[in-house]
Amino acid sequence: MAYSYEPHHFEDYEIGQEFVSVGRTVTEADFMMHSALSGDWTELHTNKEFSEDGHFGQRIAHGPMTFVQATGFVYRCGIVERTAYAFLGMNYMDLPNPVFIGDTLSAEIEVAGKKEVSSRDDVGLVTLDVTMTKQDETVVFEGDMKFLIKKTDFDD
Repeated sequence: MAYSYEPHHFEDYEIGQEFVSVGRTVTEADFMMHSALSGDWTELHTNKEFSEDGHFGQRIAHGPMTFVQATGFVYRCGIVERTAYAFLGMNYMDLPNPVFIGDTLSAEIEVAGKKEVSSRDDVGLVTLDVTMTKQDETVVFEGDMKFLIKKTDFDD
């Protein structure tokens, strides 16, 4: 499967279509930047000594940081570049396993839904099922992401 994709308009998506992202290794800087941006300095994420005595034996990524990484992979694939009108949210999101500093993440994205929006003729609704794994194929994120995607005839 190719790792380089072009922007997709609403008409380009097909149910069952799949995309795979490149990988990215999580760093301590990621943890610190997320803490600084969010204001979440919980010791489970930021205190090495405290975390070593905890359940996971080391610091774990913030749950919202894991979600942000997953959305980043969708954007990094390029399929919604300049065609995403809005991110509408999710019906579900699961974070079944922790992410640690040094884990290399990647995502598999599948088009789960596509439908016209009755109140708009310039965009359509596309739902993407996203599964993010780390280097050993352990799933760390699963969820659907709903986007309004521009139609070809209405591209700026």
